[in-house]
Amino acid sequence: MTPAPLSHRSELMRTLGAFRRTLGAVAALSFLINLLLLAPTLYMLQVFDRVLQSRSELTLLAVSLITLVLFVAMGIAEWLRSRWLVEAGLKFDQQLSSRVFNASFQAELDPARHTTRRPLRDLMDLRQFLTAGGIFAALDAPWAPIYIAVTFFLHPLLGWLALVFVAVQVVVAWWNNARVSDTAEAVGAAANESTHYVHAKLRNAETVQAMGMVDKLEHHWARRHLAWLNLNAHAQARGTRMAAWSKFVRYSQQSLSLAAGALLVIDGQLSPGAMIAANLLLARALAPVDQLVSAWPQFVSARSAFLRLDGLLNAFPAPRPSKPQNAARPDVIFRQVGLAVPGRPQSILQSLNFEVEAGTVVGVLGPTGAGKSSLARVLLGLCTGVSGEVSIGGQRIVRGDHAYGGMQLGYLPQDLALFDGTIAENIARMGRVDATMVIAAARSTGLHEMILRLPKGYDTPMGEAETLLSAGQRQRIGLGNV
Repeated sequence: MTPAPLSHRSELMRTLGAFRRTLGAVAALSFLINLLLLAPTLYMLQVFDRVLQSRSELTLLAVSLITLVLFVAMGIAEWLRSRWLVEAGLKFDQQLSSRVFNASFQAELDPARHTTRRPLRDLMDLRQFLTAGGIFAALDAPWAPIYIAVTFFLHPLLGWLALVFVAVQVVVAWWNNARVSDTAEAVGAAANESTHYVHAKLRNAETVQAMGMVDKLEHHWARRHLAWLNLNAHAQARGTRMAAWSKFVRYSQQSLSLAAGALLVIDGQLSPGAMIAANLLLARALAPVDQLVSAWPQFVSARSAFLRLDGLLNAFPAPRPSKPQNAARPDVIFRQVGLAVPGRPQSILQSLNFEVEAGTVVGVLGPTGAGKSSLARVLLGLCTGVSGEVSIGGQRIVRGDHAYGGMQLGYLPQDLALFDGTIAENIARMGRVDATMVIAAARSTGLHEMILRLPKGYDTPMGEAETLLSAGQRQRIGLGNV
């Protein structure tokens, strides 16, 4: 299959494609590591079949030194492989974290095209898979046939026995994953539901306590928590049974392979050294398969995270930078502006045409649901489904384009939310704190004297200030954004 041209690949695929050289170097190191893993087998053969028969201490010393050098080389190769992957994972995260962060905000503003509610967690899962055991298992898995081929070279019976053991291990692992994966997803969903229910109610703890709703809400939470407990207990019991079966199969394979080798030694078809070497080779042949099976849930999780992130970045591409125009009069102009929302038969806003001259104050009045908040969101560039043209000072407002607006506009939503930081940082919109401008903004809303009476003044964290500020004072801080 011919790979797609680089220009036609998605943003996430292009980012991953930039690490092809690193992945190639890691694959080369994996080849060297797996080749050096044959050293213990060869060492066993030399000790049992040559050293013990010749009783030569010099031969034992030479063989041991050579093997030790090979082990040192293998250790260095494994260290380099892990280090290169970790560095690649950090670069991958640095290249995408900002894009994912901004795209997640755009997704929250567009529920109709919302692709994931945990994009940063998906990015972390994908990075961990690329830098942890999952990628190692994928690179080591092709060596299982090579180890089995070497086992065939020692004796065909041992080779066929290795193939049977690999097949049994794959079947047991597939059965294990098929029975556990669905239960694990259900347990995770139940745990998230119980946790989110509690967190949502804690945000309104004062209302819940004042209205005597604690006992009723506890009843609803207990039902969700009990469902999670039952699912978790069922999953643990099933996982324990699967682990017991896996151990039984693994120990049986080790014992049967040793017994088969001993039988061949008794019949004179195999030397004792080859018997031990065959046992080690069989263990090495099964190890990549075991690692691949163990990493399979990580692969499934990483694949799902990749698809969600790819959909998110494709749905919300990075906005093209635009230079704001410096208008002498920052008038607000609406030209044939409409706003349609999927699922609603009628548009919220229809053919709005008006101009607001600079320096004037305009109030928008209307009944509930008339579209007052939607009008403000359109002006801020927060809505999709907008037709017509909205401009401020000659600069057209485009959704997702923050080149204009930002510090030029002020917005206080109905549901006020102050951010984790100091009072000064909240007034400065979590940017650089200019003391002169912050104090001027606080004076304009009548908060300056009140803030100075707080224990740490403008440096009071909002976590402490929320218990000392009234709802009106918190709104004034929102209004005082410079």
